Amino acid sequence: MTTKQIEATILGQTYRLVCSPETEQALLDAVARVDNEMTRIRDHSNVRGTDRIAVMAALSLASELLRLQTSVRHGEAFPAEEIRRTMRQMNEQLGTVIQQYGVQ
Repeated sequence: MTTKQIEATILGQTYRLVCSPETEQALLDAVARVDNEMTRIRDHSNVRGTDRIAVMAALSLASELLRLQTSVRHGEAFPAEEIRRTMRQMNEQLGTVIQQYGVQ
């Protein structure tokens, strides 16, 4: 597996991270999300100290993830891959009907 090293900045601190080329964009998106959350907490609360801000951001993001997982379990949200699969199936069914009836 090929890996590459990237530099990412979170709350003004630079980190060197290793990832595969295929996961680089997802990692950069995660870095941006963490940086945004930590910046929001620093700027809009009385929490001070990078370690405390990091813990609060982790709790906030974990809470968001748990809410999303619960909503998926209760059918209130659908994972993107499930939506894509359903759309492909619907397109295939429509294609079959169109071929059957010669609709153009």
